[in-house]
Amino acid sequence: MFKQLPAVPSLIRALVSRPSVSSCDPGFDSSNLEVIYLLAEWLEGLGFSIAIHEVAPGKANLLARIGGDGKLGEGLVFSGHTDTVPFDEGRWSCDPFGGVERDNRIYGLGSCDMKAFFALAIEAVSSFDAKSFRRPLTLLATADEESTMAGAKYLVANGLKLGRYAIIGEPTGLKPIRMHKGVMMESIRVLGHSGHSSDPSLGANAIEGMNRVLNELLVWRSELQAKHRNPMFRVDVPTLNFGALHGGDNANRICAHCDLAIDIRPLPGMDILELRQAMGERLAAAMMEYPKLRVEVNPLFDGLPAFESPADAVMVKTCEELTGLESGAVAFGTEAPFLSSLGIETVVLGAGSIDQAHQPDEFLPLEHITPMVDVLKGLIGRFCIE
Repeated sequence: MFKQLPAVPSLIRALVSRPSVSSCDPGFDSSNLEVIYLLAEWLEGLGFSIAIHEVAPGKANLLARIGGDGKLGEGLVFSGHTDTVPFDEGRWSCDPFGGVERDNRIYGLGSCDMKAFFALAIEAVSSFDAKSFRRPLTLLATADEESTMAGAKYLVANGLKLGRYAIIGEPTGLKPIRMHKGVMMESIRVLGHSGHSSDPSLGANAIEGMNRVLNELLVWRSELQAKHRNPMFRVDVPTLNFGALHGGDNANRICAHCDLAIDIRPLPGMDILELRQAMGERLAAAMMEYPKLRVEVNPLFDGLPAFESPADAVMVKTCEELTGLESGAVAFGTEAPFLSSLGIETVVLGAGSIDQAHQPDEFLPLEHITPMVDVLKGLIGRFCIE
């Protein structure tokens, strides 16, 4: 048996108590190193070999491995991200970093999404004799999943050999997830020329051009939704959301520039680069009606590809067997596309519900702990011991 550590709730509280917010806004962003070093300390005490990789200033991934005599690319990966989103100060009924236990729940920032997963993984692995691992178990803890995906991108950029099968412990209500939509966030700017509102010929109104852009995007969205559909998803079509619109500064001035931010959620099988190119070409053609205006389209981030594991994949079938639930699909994104690109059969499966993620008073139901630990034990037994 491994070295005895505190009970799961105590491990969760310790992880939650160490802030690790990641954000594209430097005013909110913070380091994840305290969480990384704590996990490294625990896992090293359990016999894991430890590697810490800096992925950005103050940000690191942890790669901890045990068993299998160094067989790279074999065995099982338990993967999760160490960062959280920012929190709404003043809207929590308890300390976001307190790990408060009440009403059969543990409250805290990251309790659900997704620091608790590491505590559950440690509890599961502690049930086995280190000498019994015929194939390696790797625990992967990444940085900045909630912002830049720097941790996951580092894995791909360096072609790291992690394992053959992986579970990502995002909150799925203990249901195995084998596919999710992608994420695109794009900035669209229409550029014109300011002038006095009393004479339209003195300028070129960017708001009028943006109206043409909006109409063209609505037509394109309808075409995409008519062409692409997947009944596995609750919203079974790709979505395109108008998230923010800003233009002009005064009623008596012709608007010189207008900005739109959109969010697109493509289904598996839809390529982000192809979508981006198609959108740019359509908008450029639409703006030919306004020769005095110019449109610029730029991604707000690289984009997250959609993810899909085959229904008959070994990892999918094993997770269905261990949970007793049929695998499904979700609209939110994870690091699964990056692990899949490394040739790892991946399933997303974890305790807690995505409905509690990114919310004030985020919590993990205590009743999810034992079933999730049992699933993780079953995976270790199947892929590392047997």
